[in-house]
Amino acid sequence: MKLILTIRRLLPVVVLLLFSACDRTGDQAAGLKSSRPNILIAISDDQSFPHCGAYGSEWVNTPAFDKIAEEGILFMNCIAPSPGCAPSRSSLLTGRYPWQNEQAGQHQSEYPMKFVTFPDLLEKSGYHIGYTGKGCDPFNWKISGRTRNPAGPAYNDVRYGEDSPDGPPASGISGNNYAENFKAFYEGKDPDQPFFFWYGSTEPHRVYEQNSGIRLGLNTADALVPDFLPDADTIRNDLLDYAIEIEWFDRHLHHILDYLEEKGELENTLVIVTSDNGMPFPRAKANAYEYGIHLPLAMAWPAGIYSGRRVEDPVSFVDFAPTILELAGVDPDKGMLPISGKSLLNILASRKQGVVDRSREAVYSSRERHSSSRWNNLGYPQRAIRTPDYLYILNLKPERWPAGAPQRIDENGRLEPGMAFHDIDGSPSLQYLYDHRTNNRVKVLFEQSTARRPAVELYRIRKDPYCLVNLAEDGQYQDIREDLHLKLMDFLVKTEDPRLVGEDPDIFESYKRYAGIRNFPKPDWANGETEN
Repeated sequence: MKLILTIRRLLPVVVLLLFSACDRTGDQAAGLKSSRPNILIAISDDQSFPHCGAYGSEWVNTPAFDKIAEEGILFMNCIAPSPGCAPSRSSLLTGRYPWQNEQAGQHQSEYPMKFVTFPDLLEKSGYHIGYTGKGCDPFNWKISGRTRNPAGPAYNDVRYGEDSPDGPPASGISGNNYAENFKAFYEGKDPDQPFFFWYGSTEPHRVYEQNSGIRLGLNTADALVPDFLPDADTIRNDLLDYAIEIEWFDRHLHHILDYLEEKGELENTLVIVTSDNGMPFPRAKANAYEYGIHLPLAMAWPAGIYSGRRVEDPVSFVDFAPTILELAGVDPDKGMLPISGKSLLNILASRKQGVVDRSREAVYSSRERHSSSRWNNLGYPQRAIRTPDYLYILNLKPERWPAGAPQRIDENGRLEPGMAFHDIDGSPSLQYLYDHRTNNRVKVLFEQSTARRPAVELYRIRKDPYCLVNLAEDGQYQDIREDLHLKLMDFLVKTEDPRLVGEDPDIFESYKRYAGIRNFPKPDWANGETEN
């Protein structure tokens, strides 16, 4: 038994050695192709890192995620390259940071053909590829000449009927039968053909059926309210509605895993489960704070990963492409632009827990335009470096509103009453903050979510995971601040971030948005500027 287990654990190394002796153009011998692992990526839509059972959550039930973590690796420091879905998903597919992906690093923009994705190369090398649900979105990829989503061919035809007894439990949940669409995908491949599949749930993205969590039997008292939100029943109920949608994502993952096991494919399938950015609540999604960029991540591959490990190394979505291509024996230089990520294969093949690769000192994240939330369709540019201990953020345009302008102008040119803040998804939680903003208990939290921020922020995340105590001006942390600043600047220059090294630092503002653009009052600081 020990010998068999050792052989299984050496499989990835053996496969890589075999591939290294081949011409890595996709023309490997048929016998080697059958050894290549299948790849399943399951990605939820807007889920922060603590909200899985494997991380200790007692109010969000995620048995499928927990199974992958138990049978493989639970990553404790997976950081998204962006706190927004489109740039984050694009980075996953290209292995490049959003600032390197031009329009493909923005929301609701085009996706230039030159940004070849790793599924494209997998397909050329013999993999059967496809996706269901939300692919690499939202983009207008057709305008660039693409005939399909950058994630691959879509499998979205199977949907729940209106009266289906096992259909969505709440009205905000998609009617896409993700698991059945995966089965349709699987049945379309050749018997010995490896596959790559992207299961992209549209949950727990808003909108939610309000109070669906309570209706479905969850308990308001069980919800764990993060310290950047007020502890009120409205917030707790909103969190439970969020939990219901995470559990729906997890349920379909469970069905897909069961099907793979039934087909005898699970043993040689690398399963990657994560999300694209943080939870859709104030001071989380669309913010470079922990609850915006720190994501759940578990990986399992029964034929190639030692089980039950927790890994502390900082990792990023940009590391996925080089990892998958290396396992598949595909050379990214045969079609893709230079990759910034680093293969995780040494971590996958290791038996160690905790810190495995000490060269992984930091990962990086960024933000540009998320929603149409400011005058002239401007974004809120941020750059961040995240180590196991600290998060350092540069707000490159601190004069702008981080959550979007407080008010907007209607179609008649009049200032609308009430709030705007369109970089926060509309929700009962946002409305509660706004309605109670004069209450001393809520005022501070409302301002932390919506008010202008300093140019530099520094957080000691092990002690302050909610990113509420900015240490940037604390004398005790000036050496750390300077060190992180230099590392961030060096990396941005090395990776040719236009904000630092380009001829036009504001080029991101010029990329066309193929979605509705709102109108806002012209801010005082923009008196010297004109509309586009």
